[in-house]
Amino acid sequence: MDLSTSQRTDMCGTLTAADVGRTVTVCGWVDKRREHGEHLAFIDLRDRTGVVQCVVNISHDLRSEYVASMTGSVRLRPDDTANRDLATGEIEIEVSEIEILAQAEPPPFPLDERTEVDETIRLRHRYVDLRKERMQRNLRTRATVNSALRRGMEEQGFVEIETPMLIASTPEGARDFVVPSRKEPGSFYALPQSPQLFKQLCMIGGIDRYYQIARCLRDEDLRADRQFEFMQLDAEMSFVGQEDVFAVISHAVAEATEAVTGERPTEFPRISWLDAMERYGSDKPDVRFGMELVELTPIFEGTEARVFQAPCVKGIRMEGGVDALSRNQIDALVETCQRWGAKGLAWMKVVAGDDGPSLDAGVAKFLSAEESAQVIAALEAEPGDMVFLVADERPLVRHVLGLLRLELGKPPVNEGGLHFLWVVDFPLFEGLGDGGKPIPAHHPFTMPHADDVHLLDEGGEALLGVRSQAYDLVLNGWELGSGSIRIHRTDVQSRIFELLGIGQEEAQAKFGFLLDALRFGAPPHGGFAFGTDRLTALLVGETNIREVIAFPKTQSGADPLTNAPSPIDAAHLDDLGLRVLPPST
Repeated sequence: MDLSTSQRTDMCGTLTAADVGRTVTVCGWVDKRREHGEHLAFIDLRDRTGVVQCVVNISHDLRSEYVASMTGSVRLRPDDTANRDLATGEIEIEVSEIEILAQAEPPPFPLDERTEVDETIRLRHRYVDLRKERMQRNLRTRATVNSALRRGMEEQGFVEIETPMLIASTPEGARDFVVPSRKEPGSFYALPQSPQLFKQLCMIGGIDRYYQIARCLRDEDLRADRQFEFMQLDAEMSFVGQEDVFAVISHAVAEATEAVTGERPTEFPRISWLDAMERYGSDKPDVRFGMELVELTPIFEGTEARVFQAPCVKGIRMEGGVDALSRNQIDALVETCQRWGAKGLAWMKVVAGDDGPSLDAGVAKFLSAEESAQVIAALEAEPGDMVFLVADERPLVRHVLGLLRLELGKPPVNEGGLHFLWVVDFPLFEGLGDGGKPIPAHHPFTMPHADDVHLLDEGGEALLGVRSQAYDLVLNGWELGSGSIRIHRTDVQSRIFELLGIGQEEAQAKFGFLLDALRFGAPPHGGFAFGTDRLTALLVGETNIREVIAFPKTQSGADPLTNAPSPIDAAHLDDLGLRVLPPST
């Protein structure tokens, strides 16, 4: 690729021994300056491709982060000065002409990767932070991911369509960001949480296969894998079932992964939501390591140990835990589990005995010999291991042990390879609310599992057994995204609304434009969306998606670069017909 311009012949990081003897012009930022004797200085000039060493007359005033153009002849470095760890380490430029294109104040922080810098300072000066090799690599990788995803979708017959950013507010599980209308004072647009309803309209419109890399906005608390605004690959298909969606999305993800890593994932195993919760205590399980939750309830059905007289008992085994954990660390784990909602955490050591391994310390003294033996067998525990048990209601047991499993065993984000996993058969409802009305686990357009539709007419607790045709794609314990087969039949949609207590008038007010469209003939359709920020972060080994976003917000939602969010002046508020309430005291 020719990157020459009217101001440069070559990029800094692309010069090699093959260029020796050429006269070149390179442009970039002064990365380092090292003076050599009374007349010469070595300047490392940096652009987005890397650095090249330039030999200049010491009289030139070149300081850190000055922008300069240098012209000279490429020559080999003496053997004893060559840098084999640098792409341009065999050569240097003997500079004959220098032009300082822009002077610079000293940078607010070092641009090496060794110095820890407060994130707020980094984001306040993000334009400087972006010059770091790490950020350059991450953003180029992000572009590679997006390009591969587009290629992967288009070669499967998908059409890229942009959906609107100013829409009506629709309930999708998170709070909307709203935009006041100047033309209609007192009325508001909402920024899209996702293109969900519009992509379904595309299917009704006969598009058949739609996709876009869409910007979505949700007013929810920020964390390592969540920002107010994020990007997702959004797709929808007509005349399909789950298997078709899995095939399409797996192909696109494999394309992106191969483009970045050089290796194409071939396995996208599946696990039901129920199995994931029972075995890992999470609907986004990290399967890079074992330490699965083991069912122990039958062992304690007639126990005299009050601590285990509970509806559910599960345990996990920490291999080598006896030597790995101090008593203070164990006590800290107990306190942590209590903060997660558990009444406590039962722990025991596995020790060697004349008759085989046995349990010692902790709550071991409350167990009968038979119970101890069965616990060891169920957990496949060996001497030197630690075992941890939680007894309580099943959802709480799964939740606490699932978190404890991650606390004890989760490897760093860039270790253990990439393990993709489809999680299927999510429940359609997550519980029963006031008056016995079910609480939807997804948006109300998710098709129930065909084998469970009859349960919709039974009502009550039977509704909690209805599985949905919803599915998630998980990577190394991160939920990449989710999707479902949609309801395309008006009778099924009406029944779901009825169960949720959404009357015809309310349904029309909230979803009228979609419900109207369904009456004109909707094909069976389904789709998926996953966060490209999250995928990119995992592919480059980052633990926070802020490191793969050019201009992110802080954990508090602030933008130190532009000082957003910020008040607007009274005249603008008047123009919009708005008043700001005084702060509550």
